[in-house]
Amino acid sequence: MSRSPVAARMSVRHHLQRLAVLSVALLALAALGPAIRAQNFGQRDLEGKVIGDRGVPISGAIVYLTNSRNSDVKTFITTGDGSYRFDYLADDTDYTVWAAFHSKKSSHRTLSSFDQRKVAYFDLHISVAVPASSVGSGS
Repeated sequence: MSRSPVAARMSVRHHLQRLAVLSVALLALAALGPAIRAQNFGQRDLEGKVIGDRGVPISGAIVYLTNSRNSDVKTFITTGDGSYRFDYLADDTDYTVWAAFHSKKSSHRTLSSFDQRKVAYFDLHISVAVPASSVGSGS
């Protein structure tokens, strides 16, 4: 059974309309993507600096982050300006953060699940004289 030319044109037109609707939907999702990611629902970040004696930032310190729900530990080696950052942390979980450098440790700080900030900032202090090679070296 062959289709009439009118039926074939309607079928092609129907497929083109469906393709156009799908294209518009995909473009709308692509445009909304950054806005949705910017909301960061259910997640937060923790950042700060590791500071030595006299307020000098410590490059190369190891920052430890412990998840209170499952005891997972993440680490971050501080940048040249002593900064660290942990992204995409669950906002319904408590975290403990501390730093170590040359066998010296900072005190432990807790990021509570009741803390509503999307970006929490904790400076960690280590009582250690910072060698010149660890200040701003970018290692």
